[in-house]
Amino acid sequence: MIDAVSLSPPRSLDAVLLRSDFGLPEVALLQRLHYASKYHQNGTRAFSSPMESELASIVSTSLETLQEATLDFVRLKNGPVDLNVAVAGDGPLIVCVHGFPELWYSWRHQIEYFATRGYSVAALDVRGYGRSSKPSEIAAYTLRNIASDVAAVIDQLGNGRAILFGHDLGAPIVWHTSLLYPDKVTAVAGLSVPFFPRGPIPFLEIMKGIYKDRFFYQVYFQQEGVAEAELEQDVATSLRKIYFAASGDAPLNKWLEPKPYDAKLLDGFVDPNPYPAWMSDNDLRVYADAFRESGFRGPINRYRAQLLEFDDLADLAGKMIAQPSCFIAGERDLVRSFVPGTDLYGSPGIGCSDFRGSTIIPGIGHWVQQEAPDETNAALEIFLRSL
Repeated sequence: MIDAVSLSPPRSLDAVLLRSDFGLPEVALLQRLHYASKYHQNGTRAFSSPMESELASIVSTSLETLQEATLDFVRLKNGPVDLNVAVAGDGPLIVCVHGFPELWYSWRHQIEYFATRGYSVAALDVRGYGRSSKPSEIAAYTLRNIASDVAAVIDQLGNGRAILFGHDLGAPIVWHTSLLYPDKVTAVAGLSVPFFPRGPIPFLEIMKGIYKDRFFYQVYFQQEGVAEAELEQDVATSLRKIYFAASGDAPLNKWLEPKPYDAKLLDGFVDPNPYPAWMSDNDLRVYADAFRESGFRGPINRYRAQLLEFDDLADLAGKMIAQPSCFIAGERDLVRSFVPGTDLYGSPGIGCSDFRGSTIIPGIGHWVQQEAPDETNAALEIFLRSL
């Protein structure tokens, strides 16, 4: 059962209505101050400067009087799960679903772009991330469960109909939401991960066979607590290394560079200085502050749920994506090289019956909508115009 949505936001940074002259850079600052204030109150992290502390107080007070909204944070309910959703614009609903390890904020460039072009854009923190609920049990993170969250957003913000954009792990989420809720999804765009029809064995088992003698991150993620301990030791550095290693600025397929089976994820990764310009210091702080607060168990549980959901999704065997669909990715994305000797981007529409085309952006890596926002937005707009 989907509970009613609360659109009357509390007067706090947890659900803030921003003035019309506030843009996404200011939102990023507010998010950072929100997390900083929580650490300060808990005694676990002080503000980085007296100015930041004072500004947090000013912002908190000024939120009492903000009236016009261009970006609205609302909390939606899907049964026991609370979902933090950023919403902007007015018109047909687009729901954006992020991947690992990201937030609603990874869609900041698309929110701003499409909200000014006649769409209502909603970007959620996937369960386990940011200010959405973080169930502890692995079974809570199956595709069926997370797809029900997306369906809840569609019902409560789009009157039961929406276009879906999904990136990284968010791509399988939107692909499967399209299969599980065909009457709710009018079109779907997958970024970085194409839709492949269900095979005879789970994807993770295939990867275990391919990478039986060397490291593969999704296999490493299976043992509870191990990856969490590594990544949470220094959250900011972990994220900087992850984002760089999978980007188009790193050596090609740095993420998949051979290393021993018992290695750790960050072994061999570097923290470059200067950092690529597509991810500012402030952007990095938004992510780091969020993951310091939330930890990595929820996000990594999504990988652990893969084996649980294989039988659960048996009813989808042989089904194609029937809605209009498209695929967008970076030329240097690590996903296309998961299977040595095979280009996984060679036939991205193989499981789609109304495929409108693919766009592979030269020189760009895995974080396509952040590394190349203009090109990504242009490809998405062409897709939307085809509907």
